Amino acid sequence: MSAMTMKKATSMNRLLSIAGTSAALLLFGSAQAAAPGVTGTSFGLMASPAYISQPDGQYVYSWGYACASGGTAAPSTITPPTAGVCSGVMQIPGPTLIVTENVPFDVTLTNGLPAAAGNTSILFPGLAVNAAPTGGVAGLLTQEAAPGGSVTYHLVARSPGTRAYYSGTQGDLQVEMGLYGAIIVLPATAQTGTGCHAGAVAHYVAPGNSAEADFRLAAAAYDNPRSCYDREYMFQFSEMDPNIHETALAQVTAKTGCTAGAPGCSLEVPTEPYHPGYFMINGRSMPDDMDPNYAAQYPHQPYNGNPHMHPGELVLLRIIGQGRWQHPFHEHGNHVRILGRDGNLILASTAAGEANLAGPLMFTTTTTPGLAMDGIFQWTGKGLNWDAYGHNPASTSTDPLVKLPCTPDANGYNSATTALNYFEWCQDHNKPMQVAPFGDVPGGGPVTLPDPNLFTNGAWFGGSPYLGPNATVRATGPTGTTPPSGTIANSPTGEAGFAFMWHSHNEREITTNNIFPGGMLMMMLVDSREFQIDESN
Repeated sequence: MSAMTMKKATSMNRLLSIAGTSAALLLFGSAQAAAPGVTGTSFGLMASPAYISQPDGQYVYSWGYACASGGTAAPSTITPPTAGVCSGVMQIPGPTLIVTENVPFDVTLTNGLPAAAGNTSILFPGLAVNAAPTGGVAGLLTQEAAPGGSVTYHLVARSPGTRAYYSGTQGDLQVEMGLYGAIIVLPATAQTGTGCHAGAVAHYVAPGNSAEADFRLAAAAYDNPRSCYDREYMFQFSEMDPNIHETALAQVTAKTGCTAGAPGCSLEVPTEPYHPGYFMINGRSMPDDMDPNYAAQYPHQPYNGNPHMHPGELVLLRIIGQGRWQHPFHEHGNHVRILGRDGNLILASTAAGEANLAGPLMFTTTTTPGLAMDGIFQWTGKGLNWDAYGHNPASTSTDPLVKLPCTPDANGYNSATTALNYFEWCQDHNKPMQVAPFGDVPGGGPVTLPDPNLFTNGAWFGGSPYLGPNATVRATGPTGTTPPSGTIANSPTGEAGFAFMWHSHNEREITTNNIFPGGMLMMMLVDSREFQIDESN
């Protein structure tokens, strides 16, 4: 077994211990996601071939876009390990292009695909054409770049939000091969006031969090103060049929050296029947999607899918359905409030001169091909029916965290913005789980926890239903301690939060080549405020 295959097998075995999707688990990990990309007004993309990695050890021949020139890293602290953000390395999805509303920008596409692949192009749905494309040759839907040639698109976004870009030439093959990416359009006007937090970085106010950098691209997703947020993550969902990729590779190999446009120098790859075996988030399948951004083992899949947050934070999810299938993605822990779709903010009638948001509350953020949406996710602990921090007034512990107060605001959440339990749901304050024995729901216990020896084990589970690295100690009560927590990889003094499985609700899509777990699946972590979330990778 090769070293890479061994690594994949180890990762799979590690995740096989995760069972169930509705329980809050303690998960070890330090990789975050944010929304890395390139920002500017002039971008150079090159369509080129490479092999991408899958958790079953396979390397799949694919096509993707490389950031060939222009743009700077955004956020500024997120860069690949190579010199500069535009290293010319093909990637799937393509580089996320970050632009500003009403500011014109150009995208120059160079065709570095094999000659037999023919022309290629890019469509930018929802964006306005600022001027006719420069160079290239006429295509069916837009101006195209011939093999070895280039075309420049001149564009402007008239509204903020998240959008997709993808090949406009033989899309059934070229999009399937990996020619797609995302565009983030930032609002032209900075937002403050109703709906926004007071202060520049008010969402990092708790002690111990002052060192957390602000990785947001903007204060708000749209030109509306009610669309403000605290963190943001990009999720691009796609699928891949390895048979199509293998056929394309065989034909490209057979036609190596042929002259573009000459008889016999073109691909004839059937794309039906369609049987995808890989289902990806940001170009990676689980568990690879929880490794850091720009991890060296995925040179052509730089973006991960591993959201972290503190209780109460408003997390902006930028979601795009890439590929050919509809993907019903379910975020455990709460519903997602949709702000807008394809750059169109969903509004109701205005009141007091301010438009009201009217987007639906989604149980699954279902995407159709090409659809992009922006939504807000929030986790507060409301409804758990136990104190998520393990506060216990009857405890004899000298740890001051055991007896932190909870002063509710008008909405019932702890209003002490400088406290480690800021935004705690005060109705459940001082209700540790040990008040009633485990497994005794009829007797008043809030939940029935399974035996930790049967439920799961290893580095991905700490055994405590409480937030915080010392939660197990501070939560001792009449029935003793919580199940044992802490492993070699996840010590009681390290990161300690709740983890919720986020996954496709199409069961086949949470497999990798029909092996579970895999595919469109990841973990969302709610970290206690003692833990500083580092989104630099």
